[in-house]
Amino acid sequence: MPIIESLKAKLTPRPKDNKRIVIVGAGPTGLGAATRLSELQYDNWVLFDSYDEAGGLAYTYKDPQGFLWDVGGHVIFSHYKYFDDVLDQAVAEYNTHERESWVWMRGKFIPYPLQNNIGRLPPQDLEKCLHGLVEIQNATYDAPPKNFEEWLMRKMGKGIYDVFLGPYNFKVWAHYPKDMNVEWMGERVAPVDLKKILSNVVHQRDDIGWGPNATFRYPKYGGTGAIWKGVADKLPQEKLRFKKTVKSVDARKKVLVFSDGSVEKYDALVSTMQLDTLCTLTQGLSGKGLAHKAPDFRYSTSHIIGLGIKGQPPAHLKSKAWMYFPEDDAPFYRCTVLSNYSEHMVPQPGKQWSLMFEVAQSAFKPVNKDTLVDEVIAGAKSTKLISESDEIVSRHHMIFDHGYPTPFYGRDQLCKPIFEELERHDIYSRGRFGAWKYEVSNQDHSFMQGVEVADAVLGLDTSFAKQTTFLQPGVANAPQTRNDDPFTKFADQQAVAVPKKATHLIMRQEAVHNAAYEGGDSSPSASENST
Repeated sequence: MPIIESLKAKLTPRPKDNKRIVIVGAGPTGLGAATRLSELQYDNWVLFDSYDEAGGLAYTYKDPQGFLWDVGGHVIFSHYKYFDDVLDQAVAEYNTHERESWVWMRGKFIPYPLQNNIGRLPPQDLEKCLHGLVEIQNATYDAPPKNFEEWLMRKMGKGIYDVFLGPYNFKVWAHYPKDMNVEWMGERVAPVDLKKILSNVVHQRDDIGWGPNATFRYPKYGGTGAIWKGVADKLPQEKLRFKKTVKSVDARKKVLVFSDGSVEKYDALVSTMQLDTLCTLTQGLSGKGLAHKAPDFRYSTSHIIGLGIKGQPPAHLKSKAWMYFPEDDAPFYRCTVLSNYSEHMVPQPGKQWSLMFEVAQSAFKPVNKDTLVDEVIAGAKSTKLISESDEIVSRHHMIFDHGYPTPFYGRDQLCKPIFEELERHDIYSRGRFGAWKYEVSNQDHSFMQGVEVADAVLGLDTSFAKQTTFLQPGVANAPQTRNDDPFTKFADQQAVAVPKKATHLIMRQEAVHNAAYEGGDSSPSASENST
């Protein structure tokens, strides 16, 4: 039974349309809020997005040659049954894959997770890693780790940090681990098991597989963006307004002003714009406002480079999903064999294949966009991904100014009073960059942030209204957590009463577009785990 039908049976009468709810952004979070409001049969809402279609950073682009490209390595897995049900309805056919991920180091591919397969490293590196692992076994500390660098060293040892985690994390985040906090860490790092590691080394055994995404599914047609197109297609189309870019927000008058001069009044605003952008655009707040806070946010810019190649992938890539690249022999930190996810990601299935590369940029890690594609191709050759004889038939370069919300040191102290001030004015900032919580920025998290905030804005007494994803990321990410039916505890009741009371820069070939406000989970695998 579809979600909306099963929910209708539990919500009689429907909530009253007493608030004008405006949603900014048609990525997973905005669509989550819209889906929930639609299911609740709540009618007084509208959604705006600056792009011409739904998807946000979870959109899939088609290049001039017909190859399809996601915005980074999207892997679908879920902490929520509700999200699973939405995915089941959004897309008719999925491919299911066993994850096969590798690390390119010292001139060869080593199975993921690296710490369980250090026996594949050269003797000097192996010895260094083992020394570090032994040192942390009985180590005691007077205080918690101050930053991400300390956290990694305590969890994995100095050897693995120096050999892999240190250089990789700088490459993926474009920020130094010592400048990042530790609050965001959860299930993203495979736990270290010294006995298991030693056994693998002694028996020369590979150990592949860990984490919440050991298997994953992917749309057979249309890339990740097909999911969000499917979700949007199920919503009332007259409530979806595209090509509408927010120019300013008047928090006192509760009015949005768009770049085309039009305005929209609201009672509650669910914004999935980047939080720093929202701070800059919002007027009418208490005191001196929030614009002066915007420069304090840290993020990285994402370069997505796609190579469409004639023929079939080489034998050593035919089953690989994605690979990590911590060393300096290539500018990219991750490469995905995107055509392995679905043969329909290329215009001529069986006759072409595709590789998608991710490169991070920041003030700490500059990138020359004019030479980057050539550098990526050179790196792909040096890391054995392609050969000199391969015929590249498509080169596609996309740039997303706000690619990843860095969990920088002091992030939570900066964001908490901002959220409080905004919500005093009925502005709810959620989503990948709206919440600025990388730890809950995957597609399932982002979607559920929207679902949960919808219940909260309406004042419903449901489990969703507690906003666990946004307020308690550790609980939302706990392996045993499955957030299912929000009405379970109200099984004996017939009704739940309602109280009476910006922009991503995408450079695609020669064109520049305003993208949607927020997106899903092209997560940069901050330690080793890809999401």
